[in-house]
Amino acid sequence: MNADGATGWEYAVLDGGPANGLRMRVADRPGVIQVTYPCAVDGPAGGAQVEALYVYRRDSRVHREPLRYGFDVASP
Repeated sequence: MNADGATGWEYAVLDGGPANGLRMRVADRPGVIQVTYPCAVDGPAGGAQVEALYVYRRDSRVHREPLRYGFDVASP
């Protein structure tokens, strides 16, 4: 933490799922990260966009960089 109590930016790595190995910077150690991928739409969508949503949860046992986020297989 810095002097004003904010955690600041830290590096994190995603484990498993479609974004396995992705590295990023996160602020304030979020408990959950959502990853989306665009999906192809066949037929008249009327301008709608469809994305697949994947959820990664922070491994609370990791306290140093890189933080680790594991794929939640129960993602919607």
